[in-house]
Amino acid sequence: MGRRTATRRPRAAALVGAALLTNAAVAGCAWFGDDGTSATQVLDLAVGDCVVTPDDVQAELTDVTTVACDAPHHMEVYALVPDALDGPEAHPGVDALAAFADGACAERFAEYVGVDYRDSDLFLTYLLPSARGWSEGDTTVTCLVTTTGEQLTASVAGSGR
Repeated sequence: MGRRTATRRPRAAALVGAALLTNAAVAGCAWFGDDGTSATQVLDLAVGDCVVTPDDVQAELTDVTTVACDAPHHMEVYALVPDALDGPEAHPGVDALAAFADGACAERFAEYVGVDYRDSDLFLTYLLPSARGWSEGDTTVTCLVTTTGEQLTASVAGSGR
């Protein structure tokens, strides 16, 4: 029943703020659409999943749409960081989690993309556990790579972008 907050951080490291909340409270399996998309629960995202964001982003989502990475998409999961801040019992707050995610996701960027985050034309964003999710054991930060504007049409794994 975890919620996650997504925050986008441009290369210049300016704080953009929370972009959307995701609500993974609904149990169930992924479904596959006729167009090759599938609905994936936020807590079930895995490294290498490519994600399409809706045009009308809602404050809370139960799942995200995943597609094959050779189809147009907005983001790609490149790391999962379990036990954020060593998983303290109480939710540490969005600011503390965002500061942690900035560093943790930037550190893992080059391993997946093949170039240091500071030298990339791509950006990182992440999903943070909410207070409710944290109390239910969700202490994982999900790191995603994205662009500004255009969609990705291939995986960025090892791309050197």
